[in-house]
Amino acid sequence: MTLQTVALNKSYAGIQGVYRHRSRETQTDMTFSVFVPAHRNGTKLSVVWYLSGLTCTHANVTEKGDFRSACAEHGLIFVAPDTSPRGEGVPGDPANAYDFGLGAGFYVDATQAPFSRNYRMWSYVTEELPKLVAEHFPVDATRQSIMGHSMGGHGALTIALRHPNHYRAASAFAPIVAPSRVPWGIKALGGYLGDDKGAWRRHDTVALIDAEVADKSGISGFAIKAGYIQEIQAVLFNLPDEKPTGWPAGYGPGRASAWRHSSRRSARPTVSMRCAAISASPWPAWPTPTWDA
Repeated sequence: MTLQTVALNKSYAGIQGVYRHRSRETQTDMTFSVFVPAHRNGTKLSVVWYLSGLTCTHANVTEKGDFRSACAEHGLIFVAPDTSPRGEGVPGDPANAYDFGLGAGFYVDATQAPFSRNYRMWSYVTEELPKLVAEHFPVDATRQSIMGHSMGGHGALTIALRHPNHYRAASAFAPIVAPSRVPWGIKALGGYLGDDKGAWRRHDTVALIDAEVADKSGISGFAIKAGYIQEIQAVLFNLPDEKPTGWPAGYGPGRASAWRHSSRRSARPTVSMRCAAISASPWPAWPTPTWDA
C-alpha cells in the first residue's frame, strides 16, 4: 500500500513522522502520525496506539503531547490516527455540531446512510492501519497496547475488550464509558448504527464488561480487579438519579460517561486495563459515598 510522507522531524534521537494514504475502509485520504525511537537495525519495537477525542486530528497529541521522551527511553513506537474520515463529499453533522460526523467518528463502522460509506473507523483502526504500519515500520505485533482520551478512551477500551489477545495493555483518560446511556452517545450510536441497541452495546464499555455480554462476546477472560469492585460497580453499573452525598456538584445524574468525562476537572480515577484485568486507581480522599434518600 502506498504511503506518502507529509513531514519528518528529529526528536529525542528518533523520527516523528506524519503520513498520508488512501484508505480502503473510509474511501478517503487518511493522515496519521508515527514516532519511531532510535533503535538498532533489525530490532522490532513495541507499539502504542493513541486514539484522540472529539474534534481532534492526529495533530493534537503529536504537536502538544510530550510522549516522545518516554517512548525514546522505553523503545516504543507511538501511532496516532485521525478521529474520522475527511474530505470532499464526506458527510458531517447536519447542524455542524462538534459531537457527530467530522472529527467525531466514535470508532465504529457506520451502518446508516449517508455515513456507512466513509465512517468505518473501527475497521480502519483495528485492521487496515495496523497492517499498513506493520508494512512500513519496525513493529512487534505481539507487543501492542492501546490508549485514548475522551471519545478515544471509549474507542481504546471497547477495542481492547473485543480484541483481548491483541493488546498487552489498554488505558484511558476521562473515557466515555457508557455512550448508550448519555445524550451525545445516544446521538452518535443512533446516527451511525441506527436503532439496533445490540449494536450499541458492542460499542459500550460498561455493557462489554457486563458478564452476560462478555460471555456472548468471548471476552469473559476480563475481570474487574478485586479491591475496587464495589466502587466501580456503584459508578458504572448502578448509578441512581440522586447525587451521592459528598460527591462533587458536577456529578451527572445516572450518566456514567458524563460523570466519567468530568474526571479531567475533578481528578476522579479513570478506568484502566492491564494484563486482562479492569482496575482503577484508589479513590481520592472524599467522604465515602452514600445514596441520598
